[in-house]
Amino acid sequence: MNSLILHHYTMSPFSQKIRSMLGYTGIQWQSVITREMPPRPLLETLTGGYRKIPVAQIGADIFCDTRTIAAEIARLAGRPELALENCPDDVQTYVAKVDLKVFFACLTAGGTFALLRKVYKSMLLLDIARFIRDRMRMGSTATTSMVPPQKAKAYVLAHLADIEQRLQKNFIFGDAPNHADFSTYHSLWFVRDLAESSLVNDFPRTMAWMDRMKGFGDGDHSALTAEQALVIAKNATPRPIADKYRTDPMIGHAVSIAPSDYGQVPTTGTLVGATPAQWILARQVEGLGTLHVHFPRQGFVLAPA
Repeated sequence: MNSLILHHYTMSPFSQKIRSMLGYTGIQWQSVITREMPPRPLLETLTGGYRKIPVAQIGADIFCDTRTIAAEIARLAGRPELALENCPDDVQTYVAKVDLKVFFACLTAGGTFALLRKVYKSMLLLDIARFIRDRMRMGSTATTSMVPPQKAKAYVLAHLADIEQRLQKNFIFGDAPNHADFSTYHSLWFVRDLAESSLVNDFPRTMAWMDRMKGFGDGDHSALTAEQALVIAKNATPRPIADKYRTDPMIGHAVSIAPSDYGQVPTTGTLVGATPAQWILARQVEGLGTLHVHFPRQGFVLAPA
């Protein structure tokens, strides 16, 4: 059986969301480190152009967006509460906010000299300039509303006060973590652990909760190259799709799927599956054969190709 492969980079907050989830569940995984920005030609061979990080892979099945990756981890670990679609409506509403508006506010409020030092140590100066230009271009086409830079710190502090009030037990919605804890953690991990900002310091319950989340670690993993990941995809067959997920009227038709918020690069292929939470595209890739690329329905748009 193929193990889960995570295509990610070290300073990616959304990658940390998944790494922490893997640490919590104890699933063994394989790590492929990729560039902080496109082009990522080998990864794009698998995804068909999808540009966000992280991406997960199990054999010839490719999972885009942390929603679908979390659902796979939930399935593998037998922990349904880690899949967002299995969470109550109030949790889903909360996650929709923290994964977008709160996340971008944390990126702005977490701009510290400590972060800059880490960026300069990990990236070449030319790549830093390209990275900034890439993110500015991506932000200029985003459809989601962002907190103005001058209000980002106040917004994050209000978010921290809300978490502090919610943390009446060990985790945000109870005695055990669910998807919301990992969505909340990755933005604050960026602020406290990566940027070394003091914004969180005045919130003791939140600090203790972050320490509990950090204690899960990143799990047991081994290094893999992007080339090796392609070989694994080539030697695998996409897993079967149940007949009940082949009833959508667009099944068998060429379609494109793209994020609706930011990084709106479409992936094209043939729709072969439509579950209540996911769309599945089949792509014929030269040298690799058939790949199935999984996308969440929430936050993505499907259109005829």
